[in-house]
Amino acid sequence: MKGVTARGAGVLAAACALLAAGFRFGYPDLALLGAAAAVAAASAAGFASWRPRLGVARVADPDRVARGEPANLALTVRNTSRLRAASLVATDRCAGRDVPVPLLRLRPGHDTTVTYPVPTERRGVVPVGPLRVTRTDPLGLVSLARTYGDTAAVWVHPRIHLLRAVPAGMARSLDGRIDKVPHGTITFDSLREYVVGDELRRVHWRSSAKVGELMVREQLDTSEPTIVVLLDDRAVAHPDPESFEVACEAAASIVSAAVREDLPVSLHLVCGERTGPFLDVLTEVTLADGDLTTRVRTLRSRRLGDTLVFLTGPGGHPDLGAVSGLRGPYPVVIAGLFGDRDGAPVSTSGGMIVVEADDGREFAAAWDGVRGW
Repeated sequence: MKGVTARGAGVLAAACALLAAGFRFGYPDLALLGAAAAVAAASAAGFASWRPRLGVARVADPDRVARGEPANLALTVRNTSRLRAASLVATDRCAGRDVPVPLLRLRPGHDTTVTYPVPTERRGVVPVGPLRVTRTDPLGLVSLARTYGDTAAVWVHPRIHLLRAVPAGMARSLDGRIDKVPHGTITFDSLREYVVGDELRRVHWRSSAKVGELMVREQLDTSEPTIVVLLDDRAVAHPDPESFEVACEAAASIVSAAVREDLPVSLHLVCGERTGPFLDVLTEVTLADGDLTTRVRTLRSRRLGDTLVFLTGPGGHPDLGAVSGLRGPYPVVIAGLFGDRDGAPVSTSGGMIVVEADDGREFAAAWDGVRGW
């Protein structure tokens, strides 16, 4: 993007006026001054128009980080020209602010690296780049800015708080493993060769006759217990956006605890569905408009698991009754209410466990204090 500075505009205006006056009234000195100003402006445009050949590379360390944890970005700029050195003014963009990048006398074939911290105070995707290089002539008449390199992103995940307890719907055996709840249906999955100890009633005789050896049916429980986390991302549920940040931290903590315990878990949003890694989804999600009634109807009809965890804010308090109505298809229903403390941290309402907290750490303590999932 080329721009004439205020000084350059003044010089051009003076050049035009001096040339016009000199030729109109026969003053050669004025015409000479006007010509000199015009030559200076043309030279400045030519100087600023030179496009340096630069290579730009960015490395974020790490590119995914929990909220509040440090993250750095290393920017390497290389002068790919074989002849000319680059002496430029450059800035990189990071989270909407400019980061100065010194490019003084960058010799041909050489590079320079600048490392700077990435702000991680807020959850979200932090955009980085592109590099903006500005070239200005020595007289400051013309300034030319260009962008180099691609943009990058640093993912600031919600904080994860350690949860020691796991929801109901799972029963632990004596060896410490988690057994499936004995409800659901058993369906055919595949065939395999017979091994000693297999029950003869599971032999598939028709396939055995075709293959020439005994084949046994493998069966699968299609209703494996699953923790369903429903994050209320409605703007009406969170008058104070900070309660939504705490809800995201709670969702991240529950999902991480389930994965750590090797439990099936799914994450859903009231205002729509998003695909991808759970923590990335929780990083991208923002407050929007949605219909909780429609989402509750879907959860009732599909029965996605046996334990439902509903996370909402002060505006979602009146909707707890509608969510507690899901205790039919979901044996255990838990609600996390943030930013609306009016009683004990853990209570029971209509058979639903309600955990109230002001921040993620308080939620983790209240969650682990629940008895009798």
